Amino acid sequence: MEKVGFIGLGIMGKPMAINLLKAGFEVTILNSSQAAEEVGKQGARIAETRSRLASESDIVITMLPDSPEVEAVFSGGDNVLDSLKPGSLFIDMSTIAPAVSRKIYDMAKAKGVEALDAPVSGGQVGAEAASLSIMAGGTQEAFDRALPLFKAMGKNIVLIGGPGAGQTTKACNQLIVGVTIEAVAEAFRLAEKSGVDLARMREALLGGFAQSRILDLHGQRIIDKNFRPGFKTRLHKKDMGIVLDSGDELGLSLLAAKLVAGQMEKVLEAGDGDLDHSSLFLYV
Repeated sequence: MEKVGFIGLGIMGKPMAINLLKAGFEVTILNSSQAAEEVGKQGARIAETRSRLASESDIVITMLPDSPEVEAVFSGGDNVLDSLKPGSLFIDMSTIAPAVSRKIYDMAKAKGVEALDAPVSGGQVGAEAASLSIMAGGTQEAFDRALPLFKAMGKNIVLIGGPGAGQTTKACNQLIVGVTIEAVAEAFRLAEKSGVDLARMREALLGGFAQSRILDLHGQRIIDKNFRPGFKTRLHKKDMGIVLDSGDELGLSLLAAKLVAGQMEKVLEAGDGDLDHSSLFLYV
């Protein structure tokens, strides 16, 4: 099995790394967070620097918050790129701007390194259950090489197209999810103000055309008033920025996306950006 370096042990990254270990991969992580101790107990090796991690790995995976963090890890100080051996594979599973993914691909190719953008959907639940949807951009050869790792972390795994195609697909995913959360939040607020029992309404709607995973999971979150983060609103707001920037580049006016981004901004302004994105209900 190929040696894997994993950078980014957040809500999603930690269970993803653990699932790679469970699948039998040798995984090296950075000794830079409390989560590293837990993953280390699962059998991960520890590297003190990014360059050391990269030099000891055949494949490096990043799962980071945004484009600047990925760029810094890939080609900033103590970077991955300078230490990756020719023939290595770099996989970014973060959600970042498609243009940045294409830039990383070109920089990697110039050094004889393959690169994939492979963002995921499924939230913390999917990461823990190894049932993530993985949408990849890059070459077929790189995708085939990464597939055993992807199968250890996800279920619905698709090569979308060339570099950046995975990130574009993820932007579309985040647009659909965000607008659907807003729709569910408005519907639940309307029902609540009308005196309708939310649990019974959810049960009825799940049997009809309005059925969705958002209605199922986040509808229950709203009923329970449970807004502990599975996916933080501030991260989804960042993703909506990617959606709107992509739309602007293509001359598209994405009206629903703008509305939802505005609602998420209200959550951030109130200091609740670390709440789950279903907390949009609180601001309807």
